[in-house]
Amino acid sequence: MCYFGVRPQQVYLTKLKLESEARASFFIYTGLFKMVIRSVDLRSDTVTRPTDAMREAMASAEVDDDILGYDPTARHLEEEMAKMMGKEAALFVPSGTMGNLISVMVHCDVRGSEVILGDNSHIHVYENGGISTIGGVHPKTIKNEEDGTMDLGAIEAAIRDPKGSTFYPTTRLICLENTHANSGGRCLSAEYTDSVGEIAKRHGLKLHIDGARLFNASIALGVPVHRLVEAADSVSVCLSKGLGAPVGTVIVGSSSFIEKAKALRKTLGGGMRQIGVLCAAALVALQENLPKLQFDHKKAKLLAEGLNQMKGIRINVAAVETNMIFMDMEDGSRLTAEKLRKSLTECGILVLPGNSSRIRMVIHHQITTSDVHYTLSCLQQAVQMIQEPSVN
Repeated sequence: MCYFGVRPQQVYLTKLKLESEARASFFIYTGLFKMVIRSVDLRSDTVTRPTDAMREAMASAEVDDDILGYDPTARHLEEEMAKMMGKEAALFVPSGTMGNLISVMVHCDVRGSEVILGDNSHIHVYENGGISTIGGVHPKTIKNEEDGTMDLGAIEAAIRDPKGSTFYPTTRLICLENTHANSGGRCLSAEYTDSVGEIAKRHGLKLHIDGARLFNASIALGVPVHRLVEAADSVSVCLSKGLGAPVGTVIVGSSSFIEKAKALRKTLGGGMRQIGVLCAAALVALQENLPKLQFDHKKAKLLAEGLNQMKGIRINVAAVETNMIFMDMEDGSRLTAEKLRKSLTECGILVLPGNSSRIRMVIHHQITTSDVHYTLSCLQQAVQMIQEPSVN
């Protein structure tokens, strides 16, 4: 157990309470005494709880039937998001996976179409193969570089020659991801996206951006969000990741794209009635939490720099551009992701192992600077105990 260096048999307290600035506490029962330890949840930025302001907005939201097109709070959110993204229209959908699936299916409306996307992209790896199993769309993967980009020459080379349509799928779409999650939350620049957009236009293709954490990229790069997606025909933006809303994604594009997307949302079971209750929380998130993303990034860098000082742990600090940290165990050390996860759990810290030698940690608006220092303290102790068990 992690008791700040004090062993359980030395403790005669009946209760020790360590209060987090922004997280609830939970109880651990040891038999002889009870401890209350702070909870620091770094598994993802999807684990946040609705704030009091969000709950109040949800309770008082003006609503109507959205499938009939009359929910005023939903319309307000969609209009606001379309304006922010510089697109004609927007549509609220239940999840990012559905948002991406709908977008791909609108652009690839002929079964057997092909989409070019990264081999380590969220759409390809984590969305259950939906573009193929439901959409009938064939994925053509290109290697994602360490920074989340794909080589421009490789993208162009992957586009099918229309003359070979008797034998090959027809390329209709290119997908990018910004920020790129599996690359550690790396940002794609507006210039890079423009270059991909130029390739798409030159070959008569569409460009979709999976912008689950697009606002993080905008803050990190210091570039307006509409500029980052200027070259895109459609964008999906998650509301329940960095922004901290409880539910939902918004997809944006042209008015004709959104009309087709609306029909597909109904087909996929994503049409809901009084969704203003959910959209109200998202509007609060845009107002309250969007400005806080810069502080999430600073806390992520602080955590990364602290981790990089620990023996047996390897962090590419320069690659920590937004709110995600990938922590690797060095070869030859006694450390494993599972050993560290278990030790951290005893301290009330939750993390997500990526594989046997990698742990992912994600900062969100309910993680404080104090939580970061607490995490570093517990990690240092865990590393020492695992690396030098005889000393302990």
